[in-house]
Amino acid sequence: MKVREKFLFTSLFIIILIGVISQFWSPILWSFIIVTPLILVGLYDITQKKHTILRNFPVLGHFRYLLESVRPEIMQYFVETDTQGRPFNRIFRTLVYSRSKKETSTTPFGTQMNVYRSGYEWMDHSMYAKHTKDVGEFPRVTVGNKDCKQPYSMSLLNISAMSFGSLSKNAVLAMNKGAKMGGFSHNTGEGGLSPHHLKHEGDLVWQIGTGYFGCRDKNGNFSDKTFQEGAQKHQVKMIEIKLSQGAKPGHGGILPAKKNTPEIAKIRHIEPYNDVHSPPTHSAFSNPIEMMQFIKKCKDLSGGKPVGFKLCVGKKQEFIDLCEAMLSTNIIPDFITVDGGEGGTGAAPVEFSNSIGMPLRDGLVFVHDTLVGYNLKKDIKIIAAGKIVSGFHMARVIALGADVCNSARAMMLSVGCIQALLCNTNTCPVGVATQNKSLMKGLVVEDKAARVKNYHHETVHSFLELLAAAGLNKPEELTRNHINKRVGLNKVMKFSELYPEVEVGCLLTKETA
Repeated sequence: MKVREKFLFTSLFIIILIGVISQFWSPILWSFIIVTPLILVGLYDITQKKHTILRNFPVLGHFRYLLESVRPEIMQYFVETDTQGRPFNRIFRTLVYSRSKKETSTTPFGTQMNVYRSGYEWMDHSMYAKHTKDVGEFPRVTVGNKDCKQPYSMSLLNISAMSFGSLSKNAVLAMNKGAKMGGFSHNTGEGGLSPHHLKHEGDLVWQIGTGYFGCRDKNGNFSDKTFQEGAQKHQVKMIEIKLSQGAKPGHGGILPAKKNTPEIAKIRHIEPYNDVHSPPTHSAFSNPIEMMQFIKKCKDLSGGKPVGFKLCVGKKQEFIDLCEAMLSTNIIPDFITVDGGEGGTGAAPVEFSNSIGMPLRDGLVFVHDTLVGYNLKKDIKIIAAGKIVSGFHMARVIALGADVCNSARAMMLSVGCIQALLCNTNTCPVGVATQNKSLMKGLVVEDKAARVKNYHHETVHSFLELLAAAGLNKPEELTRNHINKRVGLNKVMKFSELYPEVEVGCLLTKETA
């Protein structure tokens, strides 16, 4: 027991003792109930050497730490405006909550956005808008090129990568059941295939990270046998090889020891109650050619299911090298997931989260245009991930070249996340990002599964309404010419001007053609 806790327990004991004595002695003893604990706390503050404020301002200094501890709640509920919250402002949080509960998601009295600030974006509508029913009911995208034996028909919006371990059992169960109910996919994250991912039969994208959790041997290397066992499960529809993620590219994943329970350790084939750091890079390949060969191996072992990779763009030349390796080996991934530097995670070093990794829109444009330049886009679908919450967010990335979208934190909000920013402490108050059973029991799977399904349905529907308003018939018709961005008080540019299109095959040379 810490010294400070001992003093607190001693103070409590003295209070009770004095209270009992005061029943038989003079009422003046009641004063000691207040005075004695304060004296004890003050003596402790003066003698401790860890906190300068407490040594200089005994007793009173505790109010500073008390206020600091509740600062996030004070900011969120009393100080910040609807447009100021970070990482997601109250407008978008409320949007997710209302859609997941099927409550009114319209807004009164006009926009709260400053439409004349630099960075404001909007979409062109048409005088000849269509009815939403003319656009079609929830179009899907087929993932799988010529070498794929089991193509997958994918929803326009899906659950992005979040592992069991970073999320609680109940959160995973709710998301997967919601995916099953709504007909969209659920990315497992790099933590392996857990029974909770498999229970409700929702479509899965099995993510293989650098730690090869769930498909590794005793030395931590990729295991053909265990991978094949998992990849051929009927719930697994696609395989995603994670090169990097937006929140901490080049760093590897982190699972704190307090979250590494025996159950999670068994699923990941690791030792429990230890901090788990995924390596920053893969051991199964070390260059672009070997990576293409690894993709082919995964496709063969899975029985011909779509295999792709996820990255946050860093050095552009390295991605160009991958494209040239695709051409030289004639091994082409079925999809590429582009994550933005604004992506989220349960735990990341501040410098990585704030200052490493290309933001989504820049990375997406680069990947799309490079694939087009090498005439590879026709065989590869692009999935975009990074702070996608609304129908307009979907429209924006699809206009820039994405085929489908993934969302992680919006799906967390739909199962009850309140943006408490405690994901890395195992003390998530709503049971979403914790392994504390007393906290996760508050998350009722059946109720939250319906909310996940509702949020997905309403958001895809809102995207289709935007398409109809623009006079378009299908997502493929949405181009960079439809999105505007204010770059100055009197200057507006279209995405087609900010990100000019490239010609198909313009990067091909005689050697690569």
